[in-house]
Amino acid sequence: MMHTTRRQLLAGAASLPVLSAALPLLSMAASPASAQTPSGQQVPGLYRYKVGDIEVTAVNDGARTFPLPDGFVKNASREQVNAALEAGFQPKDTLSVQFNPLLINSGGRLVLIDTGNGPQSAGAPVGRLMANLNWAGVKPSDISTVVISHFHGDHINGLRTTDGGLAFPNAEILVPAAEWTFWMDEGEMSRAPEGLKANFENVRRVFKDIDSKVSRYEWDKEIAPGLTSVATPGHTPGHTSYVLASGNGKLFVQSDVTNVPVLFATNPDWAVTYDMDAAKAAETRRKVYDMLAAERMQMSGYHYPFPATGFIEKDGAGYRVVPAQWNPVL
Repeated sequence: MMHTTRRQLLAGAASLPVLSAALPLLSMAASPASAQTPSGQQVPGLYRYKVGDIEVTAVNDGARTFPLPDGFVKNASREQVNAALEAGFQPKDTLSVQFNPLLINSGGRLVLIDTGNGPQSAGAPVGRLMANLNWAGVKPSDISTVVISHFHGDHINGLRTTDGGLAFPNAEILVPAAEWTFWMDEGEMSRAPEGLKANFENVRRVFKDIDSKVSRYEWDKEIAPGLTSVATPGHTPGHTSYVLASGNGKLFVQSDVTNVPVLFATNPDWAVTYDMDAAKAAETRRKVYDMLAAERMQMSGYHYPFPATGFIEKDGAGYRVVPAQWNPVL
C-alpha cells in the first residue's frame, strides 16, 4: 500500500498553478475548434520566399476546372492532349487552370504583379486575391504599384471592385506600352475577329477614366526596384515577363509564356487557344525556356500549380518543370 508524505503533498500542490496555467495552452493547441479555417474549406493561398533581400509572396486567386474544350490546343488532337494530361497525372478530358499573382515587398514598398479575375459571385472558384491579401495582412490601400503583364481579363479584371471603383486606390498602374498601343487602337478593334472583340471591350471597361493612374513602360527597363521588364510577345502583342533581381538572387516571372505546364512546357510548340500569334509564342517559349534551363534560374508561372515556382530543364524535344523546394522559413 502506498503512503503519501506531507512533503510529497506540498510538492504536488506547488506544481498545480504551473499545470493549470499550461492546460489552456495545451487545450487551445489541440482543439480543432480553435482553427480559423473550418474543416472542408481551403486554407489561405499564400507562400512567401526570398529573392536576395526581396520578399516575394505568391497570392493565389483560385483555379478553374472545366471540361477540355475542342481546340484548346490549336495544333494537337484531343487524343494527344489527353495523353499529355495522363502523363502529367491529370484526369483526361478535364483542365484545371490556376491563377497566381505575385506580391513583391522591396524595402516596405509593395508591388503587385497582375490582379487576377476580379470580383466574383459568392462561392466562385476564382476571385480570391483580395481575401488572400487580407490573410497576408495587406490592405488594398497598402499597394503602391500594380504591374500588368498583358491585357487578358484574368490579369486585369482585379483592378476594379464590384461597384466599378479602383481596387487599389493608392497604386500607380504600370502597363506595357506595346500592349496599350494595340488594345486601345480603334482600327485594331474594328479589324479584330469576333472572338477578340469582347477582350477589346473589356480592356476599355477596366481602364475607363483612369488614364491619370496609368503609366506605360517599355521593355528592358527597371520599372520597380529590382524588377526589369522583358519582351515575351506572342501570347499577346505586348505580353511581358520580368526578371526580379536582388544580390545573388534572380527570379524570372514568366507571366503566360506557358499556360498549363503539363501541356505546354512538355510540348512547347503546342499553341493554346489564347495565343494570338502561335508561331511567335512558340518561338518565345523556346527562347525563354532554353535560357532558364541554361542559367538554372528560378521562375514563377502565373498558371503553374500553386505556389507556382520552380525550375526548367530540357527534356528531349520539350522541357520538364522541377518544383522549387518548399521552405518553412524565409
